[in-house]
Amino acid sequence: MRKILFASSEVHPLVKTGGLADVSGSLPIALREQGEDVRIIMPAYRQCLSALKDLKTIATFKFDGYYMPIDILQTTLPGTDVILWLVHSPHHFDRDGGPYGKPTGGDWEDNAARFSLFSRAIAALAMDEANQGWKPDLLHCNDWQTGLAPALLSDQEDRPATIFTIHNLAYQGLYPREVFDALDLPVSLWHPEGIEFYDLMSFMKGGLIYADHITTVSPTYAEEICTYEFGYGLEGLLTKRAKETRLTGILNGIDNDEWDPSHDPHLAKSFSVKTIRNKLANKTALQQQFGLPDKEDVLLMGLVSRLVSQKGIDLTLTAVTNLLQEGANVQLVCLGSGEPSYEQDLRVLRARFPDKVALHIGYSEAIAHQIEAGSDVFLMPSRFEPCGLNQLYSLRYGTLPIVRNTGGLADSIVDASDENRQQGTATGFKFELSTALALQQTIQDAIDLFERPRIWRKLVVTAMESDFSWQKSAEKYIELYEQL
Repeated sequence: MRKILFASSEVHPLVKTGGLADVSGSLPIALREQGEDVRIIMPAYRQCLSALKDLKTIATFKFDGYYMPIDILQTTLPGTDVILWLVHSPHHFDRDGGPYGKPTGGDWEDNAARFSLFSRAIAALAMDEANQGWKPDLLHCNDWQTGLAPALLSDQEDRPATIFTIHNLAYQGLYPREVFDALDLPVSLWHPEGIEFYDLMSFMKGGLIYADHITTVSPTYAEEICTYEFGYGLEGLLTKRAKETRLTGILNGIDNDEWDPSHDPHLAKSFSVKTIRNKLANKTALQQQFGLPDKEDVLLMGLVSRLVSQKGIDLTLTAVTNLLQEGANVQLVCLGSGEPSYEQDLRVLRARFPDKVALHIGYSEAIAHQIEAGSDVFLMPSRFEPCGLNQLYSLRYGTLPIVRNTGGLADSIVDASDENRQQGTATGFKFELSTALALQQTIQDAIDLFERPRIWRKLVVTAMESDFSWQKSAEKYIELYEQL
């Protein structure tokens, strides 16, 4: 049994802004089920303190550069026996708003201080400075918010092995030199082979340079980040680490209990591969809920997304507008929030086509499940997508994904080409070019196949029989842990 400390800035069901939280709330449980001794560490946000019971203080630390001591609180992840440690610094984490930003929008000005404190706490617990008699064999850090921890541990004797997982290279934690100086970090870290990145401090580079191994959340994304287009200036460093065989892509899994159409409390009617006809009741319920005509023969497209450029929202807007102007037999139900211009464009689209387009600005876990269950296809035309989880949820719910051939989307969806359909492996629709026309043509392909019910049903069955459980992904992580 290995001791693993799993560090993340967000963990479902306590705090979630995206896929990182889903991974951090699922992978440790899957590792635990396979016999690993896993503990999770995260900041003690206000949402955590209000949601958790039986918190006990196990240690108090005073770190360089910080006036106030911080406590380490211990409990268990809700519904599990996985031990959860919370870094309790009220000045940094006990506040309204999200984990990274203000309630009114925009990042917290002190994020560098907040997450360097978090990284210091991770490093201290990784060396058992809390005197718990539990020192990890391996520290698994996730994204830039934890990137300084491998750097701080790099010169420690008898330190644990370190893994750093990139969930999205676009967010790097970049700050000016004066912020680095104010944080009282070791000056030895400031150089081009350290955390300096073009005269800025890079939290992300702390993980990329100093961790013993780097992983990312799909095999294709591991290749893409070594290129100019997706590397954000770090492609040279990542290519070097890949050549050293220290970069691995492992596709994320999903929680098959939480995303299970046969036992989903959010659905109008549960269904499975054996009772696919019951899926139609969820389509009808979704249409009625959003005030759309409840037609069985219309292709209902679902979209659950952050409304940002990365997700190809502009491609969706143009492609769907063109299809609706041409009289295509489609409907769109959209759930999400993001850039105000995209939110407004979607409102305009709904106003133009009120019987074809439905919209909920914001996020609702229940509505997300209902869209996955009630839609016929799910739109994910991302410009880049490290892994993506919604396409995996869609497969489980028999909702065929329409995706761009990038990152985890490329690794998880088999295109409904003639050859793949004949072989019985097709599970969705892929397109190559990041253009509205390519997306529009792919939606049209889906419309054409939707009008052939026997073929469509076979695609749905193949999709629902796909296995993207965390168990498979956890086994790959365990193999990697063994190598380290």
